[in-house]
Amino acid sequence: MNRSKVEASDRSKEAGADFLQLDTADAPPGGLTDWLARRLREAVADGRLPAGSRLPASRVLAAELGVSRGVVTDAYRRLAEEGQVAGRGRGGTVVVAAVAASSSVVRGEEPGVDRPRPAPALFLDDPAPEVFDRLRAAPARIDLTPGVPDLAAFPRTAWLRAERAVLDGLAAADLGYGDVRGTPALRRAVAHWLARNRGIRADPDEVLIVAGTAQALALLGRALGRAGVGEVAVEDPGSLGARQHLAHWLAATPPVPVDAEGIRVDALRATGAPAVLLTPAHQYPTGVVLGGDRRRALLRWAAEGGLVIEDDYDAEHRYDRPPVPALRAALPEQVCYAGSVSKLLAPALRTGWLLVPARLRDAVLDAKRFADLGNPVLPQLVLARLMESGELDRHLRLLRRRHRRRRDAMIAAIRTHLPGATVHGAAAGLHLMLTLPEEPGRTDTEWAAAALAEGVKVQPLSWHARLPYPPGLVLGYAAGSTAEITEGVAVLGRLVRRSS
Repeated sequence: MNRSKVEASDRSKEAGADFLQLDTADAPPGGLTDWLARRLREAVADGRLPAGSRLPASRVLAAELGVSRGVVTDAYRRLAEEGQVAGRGRGGTVVVAAVAASSSVVRGEEPGVDRPRPAPALFLDDPAPEVFDRLRAAPARIDLTPGVPDLAAFPRTAWLRAERAVLDGLAAADLGYGDVRGTPALRRAVAHWLARNRGIRADPDEVLIVAGTAQALALLGRALGRAGVGEVAVEDPGSLGARQHLAHWLAATPPVPVDAEGIRVDALRATGAPAVLLTPAHQYPTGVVLGGDRRRALLRWAAEGGLVIEDDYDAEHRYDRPPVPALRAALPEQVCYAGSVSKLLAPALRTGWLLVPARLRDAVLDAKRFADLGNPVLPQLVLARLMESGELDRHLRLLRRRHRRRRDAMIAAIRTHLPGATVHGAAAGLHLMLTLPEEPGRTDTEWAAAALAEGVKVQPLSWHARLPYPPGLVLGYAAGSTAEITEGVAVLGRLVRRSS
């Protein structure tokens, strides 16, 4: 026997990979690529290759299996076309979406060829409370989800300088338990900030420091529930997250339609709800500003005994329109006002403020006391210093310039790649809302799932609407580079063209 043939035969017997315990001896004659693609699909389906895991380099796996590199690259290509893996350049090939664990494949038209079932239902029409946690954890090469500012612009140097100054002047007693309402320094700084930026005149003693708007809604939900208020109306479309927070504490959150002038006050009256949650300066997600006539009608409704919860969502981020005064400035005894630094600095700080009418102040303060005894003191003192020194105002001016450039890049990309989409809410904020032409059998949750399978993360508009509304997407532009924004929108455009 020829010696080279013997050596080749011995090598083929040893060919195999520790990766998934692959053994080419299991492959049918002439079907190496089909076999390898099927084994990879099975590993994705049963969890051995979870989302985010990296596949071996094609040349490495080919060498371990004793096959040509083309066999491996072709198998990887098939999974990429099916939306289960994505190439990340130097980051390799990464699993981005799993097929269903049970009955993970179905037989296609071609004999012996398996086709994947659709990706699992992260994007449900009625999403669970943990859906945002799951979406944040889902791997993607481009994140266009809304609600986050340019985190790379966080003023680290200014923060460290303020932190050192705070620590240098801190007495030992200042490290004990603080005031449940918040440190006097930050309550005073917030009162000054609101006076000069939002037209709200408030005494520092009226300010309650909270762990972001989410906690503000939780405290209000508890206090209102104990006062016998069982429902708070919400805008529709309106923030799914805010609605979920209120619904956790209250019996009902009836939807009230929003149009080009903001919430319809006549529909609000028709619900009979004693309170309503609003984003009047920049409605989420449509981006409309509460019109003058609607504003006056709402204030009349509140003066008659209605309670307004004003979520001043990203009101400072405006580009092409004049500032809009807060509702709290006009009717303080009927408006609960919530704001935070999540869209100014970073959500990780978990710092915000809440102003409530005098009749609710003790109940809300009790809810805060029994929730956590107050926010951490040191970050409050640092933030107060940034506010009073003017550093936060300078940071806001920087963010406006950056966010405007990224907004413009997203609008340009939409005009190029999604010419059939309608853009809403471009004058302010950190996101755009798109409405898409309706296609039979195609929902915006399916668009979002298909985008994630391609490595682009977005939110479906239907998450935020319970009343009938056109399909659409909510796209954040503040946290990504212009190149990422352009590429992400281009992916969405390809998906739309592919389905048409």
